[in-house]
Amino acid sequence: MMMEELIKLVNEKLDEYLEIKYPQTIFESMKYTLSLKGKRLRPVMCLETVRMLGKNLETALPTACAIEMLHVQSLIHDDLPCMDNDDYRRGKPSNHKVFGEAAAVLAGDALLTYAPQTIIEKSTGLTAEQILKIIHEYTKAAGAYGLIGGQIVDIESEKQHFEKDKEETLSYIHIHKTAVLFRLAIKTACIIAATNEETTLELDEFALKFGEAFQIYDDIMDEISTFEEMGKTIGKDKQAEKLTYTTLYGLENAISKCLLLIKECHDIIDKYGSEIFEEILGKIEKRLNTRK
Repeated sequence: MMMEELIKLVNEKLDEYLEIKYPQTIFESMKYTLSLKGKRLRPVMCLETVRMLGKNLETALPTACAIEMLHVQSLIHDDLPCMDNDDYRRGKPSNHKVFGEAAAVLAGDALLTYAPQTIIEKSTGLTAEQILKIIHEYTKAAGAYGLIGGQIVDIESEKQHFEKDKEETLSYIHIHKTAVLFRLAIKTACIIAATNEETTLELDEFALKFGEAFQIYDDIMDEISTFEEMGKTIGKDKQAEKLTYTTLYGLENAISKCLLLIKECHDIIDKYGSEIFEEILGKIEKRLNTRK
């Protein structure tokens, strides 16, 4: 399967898993942001890892879609006025601009809980032990040890409040706010594929490096990209005096570091012979090399 086919499959399953029911407002709010056109990187990486490890990717679809629900939940909350206060997401008005702040908060909460419900109710071909392990990884990634921890440190860093030094703080944000969901995609795929510990650790290292590269790439794009390319307001990080890789090390160093991490990702993943991972890494390389 090519990447566009996997994205299409994820979109179809997300539409199937989340029906509009009563009370319509909450389901419409949930589905609004979930249905916006996105790269679907996290579910695609989950599915491709399962396929790459020789298992039927159909068994991974509920988990892959649940990871996208968790990601979208984080975007809805991230855009709120009390967080990043962004009016646009994926080129469309943010959830709270369409449904109001209260509904947006509740839609995020609903997706946070609907995701593990989807794993439990829709998964087939997995043992109870595998599902329990997947849910455990999900709750760790979603909570105070993952996304929420990364988000609060990110918010505090805007006020130049650092319990650790800036380098440690930035690394914490990268690992817990961004890399955490890529690691979740890979770890759950390894659970579904019942792979060995050595392979799991190797692929987790890939996901960690990719997550850091992806966040640095996002920081770079906030400086050099356009609204049309990114689908969100550009330049807000600098305006908010946010701690980013570019503000700490400079744009050119950020580009060099991102390309180095992408090379290290290649060093790990190339032996698995995945065209989809090659495409994902290649797009970032190509965009950054046009800037050099």
